[in-house]
Amino acid sequence: MRVLAAFTLVAAAIVALAVVLRPEPDPDPVPAPRAVATPTAIPAPESSPPQRPVLRARCPADLAGCRVATGRVIYVEAVDPDGDGDAHYVLAGGRVTAPGLTVIDVERELRPRRLPRAGELVSAAGPVFGGSHGQRQIQATELHYQRR
Repeated sequence: MRVLAAFTLVAAAIVALAVVLRPEPDPDPVPAPRAVATPTAIPAPESSPPQRPVLRARCPADLAGCRVATGRVIYVEAVDPDGDGDAHYVLAGGRVTAPGLTVIDVERELRPRRLPRAGELVSAAGPVFGGSHGQRQIQATELHYQRR
C-alpha cells in the first residue's frame, strides 16, 4: 500500500509540474514570413526648375522714414474693404508690424495684375504709416515679387 501511495504521490507531482511548467500560448503569434517581391528602383521625381530670387526693393535716398521688407507672403487681402482698390500683403519677414511680420499696403497704381500668392517672395519699400487697425505698415512705393 505504501508503494501505491508513493506511486500516486509521484504521479500527482509530475502532473502538477507539467501543468505549472507548460508554456503559455502566445497571444500575438508571429506570422510566418511571406515571400516579398524585391523592390525595384523608383525613379526620382523630376526636380522643379530653381526659383528665381526676388529683386530686393530699395528706398530712395530722399524718402524719409522709408523701410524695406522682404519675405514670404502668408496672407493676401485682394479685395479691399474700403473700396479704393489697393491690396494688402502680410509677409513673414521684416520687423515693421511685429517681430518677423510686415504688412504691406500696395496702392491701386502699383498693384500687379496677378497678386502674389501665399509662399511667394515679395520685397517692398516705402514709408511706414499706421494702418486702419493701428498696425504699422509699409506704404509701398517700390514692389517686386517672385513669379513662378
